Amino acid sequence: MSVRAPLVPVILSGGAGTRLWPLSRELYPKQLLPLVGGHTMLQETVRRLEGLEVGAPLVVCNEAHRFLVAEQLRQIGSVPRAIVLEPAGRNTAPAIALAAHVALAGEAQDALLLVLPADHVIRDTAAFHEAIAAAIEGAAAGELVTFGVVPDAPETGYGYIRRGQPLGGGFRIGSFVEKPDLARAQQFLASGEYYWNSGMFLFSARRYLEELEKFAPDIAAVCRAAAASGQRDLDFTRIDAVQFNDCRSESIDYAVMEKTSSAMVVPLNVGWSDVGSWSALHAAIPSDASGNVLKGDVITEDSEGCFIHAESRLVATVGLRDHVVVETKDAVLVAPRDRVQDVKALVSKIKAEGRYEHALHREVFRPWGSYDSLHNGTRHQVKHLIVKPGGVLSLQMHHHRAEHWVVVSGTARITRGDEVFLLEENQSTYIPVGVKHRVENPGKIEVHIIEVQSGTYLGEDDIVRFEDQYGRQGTNK
Repeated sequence: MSVRAPLVPVILSGGAGTRLWPLSRELYPKQLLPLVGGHTMLQETVRRLEGLEVGAPLVVCNEAHRFLVAEQLRQIGSVPRAIVLEPAGRNTAPAIALAAHVALAGEAQDALLLVLPADHVIRDTAAFHEAIAAAIEGAAAGELVTFGVVPDAPETGYGYIRRGQPLGGGFRIGSFVEKPDLARAQQFLASGEYYWNSGMFLFSARRYLEELEKFAPDIAAVCRAAAASGQRDLDFTRIDAVQFNDCRSESIDYAVMEKTSSAMVVPLNVGWSDVGSWSALHAAIPSDASGNVLKGDVITEDSEGCFIHAESRLVATVGLRDHVVVETKDAVLVAPRDRVQDVKALVSKIKAEGRYEHALHREVFRPWGSYDSLHNGTRHQVKHLIVKPGGVLSLQMHHHRAEHWVVVSGTARITRGDEVFLLEENQSTYIPVGVKHRVENPGKIEVHIIEVQSGTYLGEDDIVRFEDQYGRQGTNK
């Protein structure tokens, strides 16, 4: 009797989630946000695996998100098999190839890869586990399995999969169908032969690499070389950027699944959503008697069918119908629910104007904690720094600005030139221009500091970094 290859969850945590702006941004995308429950979508994806016989997760993410991903896994007690850092986004076919190589590195046996995007909602975990069990049977036999969501509406925003002949716990794939118009989507729903393309897969790592080599040999070659040159760095696996950047961008559907003769689909009826827009998020969260989803400090009068999110202040509406209102510390979105797909175009316009709001929130997270820009003037700005226990900012200096620090809670260890001293609550210090400095939190509670910067240039790129325990290079605290 053969022993089944281990099942390795591969969690794809790339993408920017621009349709959920202003909550989701390039450097803090939707998979890292608690959009539906108390945990982030990445954390929910990992927690959903509890009860399955699986190995530690292998996460593929953007290098800019690495510390957030590592911290969110730590918060739920998940020790990853690896966190693979993509030097650049090249879509799902290369990302999964990198994961396959990392999963197989140093292993004599094969591995089954359960590929899961980190930004999906699944309501029925038990049914999800049953679908995975059915897919394992096909994957163990050499099939490349995808999961097809049983549709409950004529959705025009998803691609579809038409099922063919029955095969094991699912069906041979008849064909992949691009996003249809409404009339065709209604026909698909009525026929019962079509599923939404979920973007989730289960297959042998070696079989996937074999099929990738057959149908996209250029991608296979680049990923093989880039993964072989990868290096371990703290908790991360760094992929060779010079080689990987030459890879073309391609989805696994176009590169492999639409070409292979070994593709099958397992039906998935689990209360699934990819939360790809504000209207989708509205549908994924229970609403009140007026059809509203209200989050934060919100008061409504005669408003129906709305999604209203308040992050930092009171949001009040009167007579609003079927709208989305999302308030953050530095941006507010107001849009009819039937126009939310156009948010992506709005974000492109913000980016084209050279603004920062497409990429960053006002509050910026770092491996040592976070900072919030409270006020920006011509020659000064004020920030609120939170340094978590054990957090250490880099040893650095600035050419153009001085800094004043006031500790409002906790105790900080300060390096200022040749001095090292403790700064306690209600105490302050001054860092002149050009002096090396650092903040550390040696205690067990967070340190909160108000930082006042003054000088001729206050940009985050005015940093010369001398030491950094997180292995960072370049600018930023």
